[in-house]
Amino acid sequence: MMLYYILIPFAWLLWHLGFRIRVEGRENLKKVQTKGYILAPTHVSAIDPVFIAVTRWGGRMVIFAKKELFEINAFLSWFFRCCGGVCVRGTKDEVAVIAQTVEACKEGKTLLIFPEGTREKEGKILPPKSGLFVIAAEAGVDVVPCRILYDTPDGKMHLFCKVRVIYGEPMPAAQFAMEGRRDTKKLRANKQALLDAWEKMGR
Repeated sequence: MMLYYILIPFAWLLWHLGFRIRVEGRENLKKVQTKGYILAPTHVSAIDPVFIAVTRWGGRMVIFAKKELFEINAFLSWFFRCCGGVCVRGTKDEVAVIAQTVEACKEGKTLLIFPEGTREKEGKILPPKSGLFVIAAEAGVDVVPCRILYDTPDGKMHLFCKVRVIYGEPMPAAQFAMEGRRDTKKLRANKQALLDAWEKMGR
């Protein structure tokens, strides 16, 4: 845990040397009404989680990540794990990890999850997966939409480019409550609400 508080200032310095970062809406994080909450950013680059870690400030998060993120290189894999990264795809104990994360959110932890499930293609936002909303419903926590925008011609990450990290208004926990684990009507409405929030932040 102590290592996390050493790594984050180091990463903040390194990332601000490599990129011109602008943060918007960080005050929205103070509007969260539940003990824990979920951060739901768009996903463009493999290093997106680091931009969240160095701009959010606060305690260590639980970060849901695909196993590919732990295969980029040894340093990033180590960094992600130090920051709270857990592999939730391609592992036998995935159900147990999700159950533990739900409990952690109830107790006040922040979960970082990329709802699109994979990186965007051709600069287009992808429809969010259902997992985020199922966890939010079970944990009873707010969701904060977030948008990461790279100011480059192709919208992709390039060294020394301008990067905007935008935190939106919290989506209240009550809107995620479902009658069943697969309340398709509620899932569809919440997916559209998140897409609308992302689109609004890109204007």
